[in-house]
Amino acid sequence: MPDQPRLVVAAAIVDDLDAPTQLLAARRSAPKSLAGLWEFAGGKIEDGERDVDALHRELAEELGIEVTIGRPIPGPTGADWPILHGHAMRIWFAAIDQGTPEPLADHDALRWLPLTDPYDVAWLEPDLPIVTAVRQHTARGPVR
Repeated sequence: MPDQPRLVVAAAIVDDLDAPTQLLAARRSAPKSLAGLWEFAGGKIEDGERDVDALHRELAEELGIEVTIGRPIPGPTGADWPILHGHAMRIWFAAIDQGTPEPLADHDALRWLPLTDPYDVAWLEPDLPIVTAVRQHTARGPVR
């Protein structure tokens, strides 16, 4: 039986869960093969950690923020999205409660993108369908 994909968590950080107009993108600084490409902030779940707890921890470590988590963004065949290296990503909408986002770990730049056209950066290829899903969900209204 093949191994299950390693699960990572991420957030589509928007400016407002009730009336989103902007999406926060983070530019990778490492590893070298991914440096310069843009992604959703997040990371791996540690052993014994719940997915939402991992998301809060990762956003605090990577961006120095606390967030309110909104609705999940379901993948094409269920909850998770296939991404690089056989991993799967579980992603939720989120809005910043405390802190000002800064690229503290794994990133060297952050950028707010308009949800009307969030493709103005070089997204990691596996994140592109998620960006499209984010646009579709936010066009329908609140993502709380």
